[in-house]
Amino acid sequence: MRPRHLLRHAAALACAASTACAFAAPADTARSPMKITVQGTQIAGPDQDDRGEPDWLARMNNWRRDPAGTHAAWLQAMQAWREAERRRIGFDDAQYRRPELQWTQRSFVQPQVMVEDRLLYDPVKRVYTVSRLLDDLRQRYGGIDSVLLWPVYPNSGVDHRNQWDLLRDMPGGVAGVKAMVQDFQRQGVRVFFPTMPWDVGTRDEGLSQAEATVALLAAIGADGVNGDTMPGLPIDFLRAAEARGLALALEPELPLQDDAMLAFNTLSWGYWATPFVPMVSKWKWLEPRHMVHVCDRWATDRSDLLQAAFFNGAGIQSWENVWGWWNGITPRDAAALKRIAGVYRGWPALLSSAGWEPHVPTGQYGVYASRFPGEAETLWTVVNRNDFAVAELPLRVAHVAGARYLDAWNGRELQAEVGADGLARVTLSLEPRGYAALVQVRTPAAFDAAAPVLKAQRAMAAKPLAAYSREWKALPQRLVPQAATPRVKVPPPGMVTVPATQAFDFRVSGLQIEGENRPGLDVQYPWESVARREHVHRMAVPAFHIDRHPVTNQDFARFLQASGYRPADAHNFLTHWSSGQPAPADLRRPVTWVGLEDARAYCRWAGKRLPHEWEWQYAAQGLDGRRYPWGNDWREGHTPAAHTARSLPVLAEVGQYPQAASPFGVQELVGHLWQWTDEFEDDRTRAAIVRGGSPYQPQGASWYFPNTQRLDQHGKLLLMAPSKDRSGLIGFRCVADT
Repeated sequence: MRPRHLLRHAAALACAASTACAFAAPADTARSPMKITVQGTQIAGPDQDDRGEPDWLARMNNWRRDPAGTHAAWLQAMQAWREAERRRIGFDDAQYRRPELQWTQRSFVQPQVMVEDRLLYDPVKRVYTVSRLLDDLRQRYGGIDSVLLWPVYPNSGVDHRNQWDLLRDMPGGVAGVKAMVQDFQRQGVRVFFPTMPWDVGTRDEGLSQAEATVALLAAIGADGVNGDTMPGLPIDFLRAAEARGLALALEPELPLQDDAMLAFNTLSWGYWATPFVPMVSKWKWLEPRHMVHVCDRWATDRSDLLQAAFFNGAGIQSWENVWGWWNGITPRDAAALKRIAGVYRGWPALLSSAGWEPHVPTGQYGVYASRFPGEAETLWTVVNRNDFAVAELPLRVAHVAGARYLDAWNGRELQAEVGADGLARVTLSLEPRGYAALVQVRTPAAFDAAAPVLKAQRAMAAKPLAAYSREWKALPQRLVPQAATPRVKVPPPGMVTVPATQAFDFRVSGLQIEGENRPGLDVQYPWESVARREHVHRMAVPAFHIDRHPVTNQDFARFLQASGYRPADAHNFLTHWSSGQPAPADLRRPVTWVGLEDARAYCRWAGKRLPHEWEWQYAAQGLDGRRYPWGNDWREGHTPAAHTARSLPVLAEVGQYPQAASPFGVQELVGHLWQWTDEFEDDRTRAAIVRGGSPYQPQGASWYFPNTQRLDQHGKLLLMAPSKDRSGLIGFRCVADT
């Protein structure tokens, strides 16, 4: 989830020599001893070893190297290094032998899914829609084996709720989440939730991170925990789980800071380099039963990742909803992933074979293979890194009497030529940047078991990968419309009139922490061709009336009494009130703990509506593009003081900072509380634009919801359901049309 400079730093921790480690073992070749090179969490292949050349020269000369001639020595060095490293760390494979955790070795495809994803939850019917999500994933790329559900960042820090509060605030609370988890599990999908060590500025849970996380995951019946930004989950998590009799799978995001942590982190993510020559997974080589999910959330072309994973027999993190930015897998990559998953699930035990041999010679430049042997079968996974087809790839493999050969990628049996040397010659063909999978079956039972897998693969192979589009497209967004209000010529009490203009320069930037300025990020206004972070538009704005102050607790209490309004989802609704009433001291403070739906209900009752974002900004800024309501320079004392404690700040009463009013006399615009404005949606995510910022500044991390008091910046809050969307620091004001 983190920027690349942090990932590079974390990867370096995994190697004692920072960027490269070398290990030499005796070999029977002229180049003895053979060296291997460890780079972060990957190991160089036999034609990638460091020969003292400058990088540019190594790249130029790489094609001339002879991996077949050095493979035996390289493999011997690899095996010696593994044995020595396992001895050094005192490796104990007990967690990999636990029957309750065997499923981790078959967790081949795992997406990270935002809980705000519209295929996971229906806010109108107020039900989780697990089957709808899984049906989409099966149709597009063959389904998943586990899922990481994400209820926290980037919304965390908009108020004082901690990471566990945000999970408990999901629709239905703990009981509702537990039922949703069971729905995944009934359909064969294991469920992970994250934990954040950086979340030290929000409400204190009163427990250690491990204890708090394990206790909540035990209550909802989750299968595993993902350690966000963590270079390995500490053994405290294993002990906390075992104390509850819970077999909890541990999966850190970043490279293990100590190889010894491999013993109890049975899964991990792989932020891998993907050079032309595939590299070998360090963790999988040390423990072939360890499941790596290869990940690059920002890649719009995933072919390199998919080939690197397939070569290693590693899993894939099929992450598409990236903090609300839809990075959908292209049709070609989806078709490749579906066929990769078909091979993996057809022969799952072979992928964790202790006898795995990467970089077995293929005899073709740019074509790389791994061998995964088993008792009755052996699997070869092959990738073509060339941009041209390899129509004839003759593999020579040790033949066993009675063995049969299967093209597992295309779903057909192959005929082998067995030579006098006891080697079988089997010919495969690969598309440009394509794949192949060869299975040698040595028993009739193994052949019969392969029949349904071959049938499914054959059906998919009827359309070659080249026939699928590689084009990536940003998902279009829509501004959710608001109905106009009854037109009022004179401003109602408590409102001021903002005059019409033909030339408002609407300039605003989205504050999302990650993503640079990619197409599809942030929001897409009606005049834009695609969503983006930076927005500039000269526009005409009709006159409107706007509340001078945010709606107060007293105002909202009158609304409830007059209208009888009660939300269908009442969790966190006015949670700061007691017995349905605000405290007398809070009457003139802005109302909070109201969701977008609650705010809209109030506005309709009052004959008003929420402001469009550009109306809010025009009312705050006027026509001179000022940075703050009072001008371009920051002034102390014009907003409430910053609140850095882990508690929720007490909001100031309205009307206490008239010196900070806008050119039109509108007050409490920045630094008091976030304020609801427009809602945007695409086919997968809903989000609201909140303006104004708040006094709350949680300390200890840079990952919290970005605060701002500038008028040219906005926050984007992902929406799921009122129970989770309501916040102790988001309120609203209304507008009326003239």
